[in-house]
Amino acid sequence: MEKQNKIALITGGSRGLGKNAALKIAAKGIGVILTYQSKKEEALNTVEEIKKLGVNAAALQLNVADVKSFDAFFEEVKATLKSTFNADKIDFLINNAGIGAHASFAETTEEQFDTLVNIHFKGAFFLTQKALNVLNDGGGIINISTGLARFSLPGYAAYASMKGAMETLTKYQAKELGARGIRSNIIAPGAIETDFSGGAVRDNEQLNKMISAQTALGRVGLPDDIGGLVAFLCTEDARWINAQRIEASGGMFL
Repeated sequence: MEKQNKIALITGGSRGLGKNAALKIAAKGIGVILTYQSKKEEALNTVEEIKKLGVNAAALQLNVADVKSFDAFFEEVKATLKSTFNADKIDFLINNAGIGAHASFAETTEEQFDTLVNIHFKGAFFLTQKALNVLNDGGGIINISTGLARFSLPGYAAYASMKGAMETLTKYQAKELGARGIRSNIIAPGAIETDFSGGAVRDNEQLNKMISAQTALGRVGLPDDIGGLVAFLCTEDARWINAQRIEASGGMFL
């Protein structure tokens, strides 16, 4: 029987940082299942780009805030693994899907808070829990945090708090899943030029300049600066990295 390619499942893989990570993972010969919430066309375009690299890929719809949909989602994952990859398990789960929200601590509404907790913490918590049945022993979990969990910029109290929770969860996952050889790490990007948070970092020249001035490498980040790190954590070279918060911010606010 020929050796199976490894397979990664990445949430929010149709655009931005997730798309870049999906392409970088595929470039290492790892198959990709990516999820999208509403941008089906963009997701299918990403799948086509991955297939051009000679790697299998598929896109599935998923709302990471809807925990009740996860059982049905993983039935789809299992069917897709069989039909597209001739496999029954994934090797890596990348919890990438997310939204930005900007509101001062004093003005954050309960609705904003609940939306953020459902997507960035509760969703990632239970999606990973449900994924354990289809995750190979010796595999890996990669969570995404933010530089804002280390330094504080007004307006991100709720968002950064969810990411701080994910950083703690990552250590518990590493500890409790270590018996299965499953590693769990979390990447903390600095400010990145994407359409995240309405494209603020990319489109607001004043904000862009401020961040560049506070970054040792003198510019804001690009998706290309992060995708390769996600892909690296999906390789054998990263096998001894576990329970780590890896900040990729070019040296922000040192």
